[in-house]
Amino acid sequence: MDTEAQHTERDRSSPSSEPAPATADAPDTEGTEERSRSVFASVVGRLPGGRFTFSALVGMAVLLLVATFVVQPYAIPSGSMEPALRPGDRVLVNKLAYRFGSGPQRGDAVVFDGSGYFGDSDYVKRIVGVGGDRVVCCDKRGRIKVNGAPVDEPFLFPGDAPSKVPFDVVVPGGTLFLLGDHRGDSSDSRDHLGSPGGGMVPKDAVIGRADWIAWPLGRWTSLKRPDAYARVPAPGGTHG
Repeated sequence: MDTEAQHTERDRSSPSSEPAPATADAPDTEGTEERSRSVFASVVGRLPGGRFTFSALVGMAVLLLVATFVVQPYAIPSGSMEPALRPGDRVLVNKLAYRFGSGPQRGDAVVFDGSGYFGDSDYVKRIVGVGGDRVVCCDKRGRIKVNGAPVDEPFLFPGDAPSKVPFDVVVPGGTLFLLGDHRGDSSDSRDHLGSPGGGMVPKDAVIGRADWIAWPLGRWTSLKRPDAYARVPAPGGTHG
């Protein structure tokens, strides 16, 4: 008698004979974060004043970084830049103004390190000539000429002449010729024509451009580049 082949089916409830795939232990990120918070709280708790002191320190660090790399306050020490800037004014100096390809331009009020050129101090003056410019004083109407173009300077201190000292200079490349707006009360490039450097200041000595008056509050304003030099041709150009 033929017998049917008996097919046995594995009991589905029985454990599989194949090994289970190995799994890596999940990182204990929750525990790590908890330990980090604990260490932070411990450090802050040891500071006099706790979180208040920590917040103050963070704020001071941020201000230090900003003053070092972005904006620096500068107190105006004299009347050499009146009427635009008065003694006691606090201006904010934009230290990034010339860091990304844009160089100092005629008319900019800049703060610079005068060590070895004007004296061992920082100064604020207005750029009148850049590298290659010929700056002459004065034409028949008493105006300064830059590259042959006469420049009307409405920002001068009332009653001041553009200069009582005649000069005729060519600004070497990489340097600046700077004058104060209060020409009768400013020691500037005119006074150092016979000094080392001929009264010129290297562009590298510029700390930044004075862009705002921040104090006193009643004088808060932005400082714009005057358009007096807009018609000055490039060095070597012609002027009709």
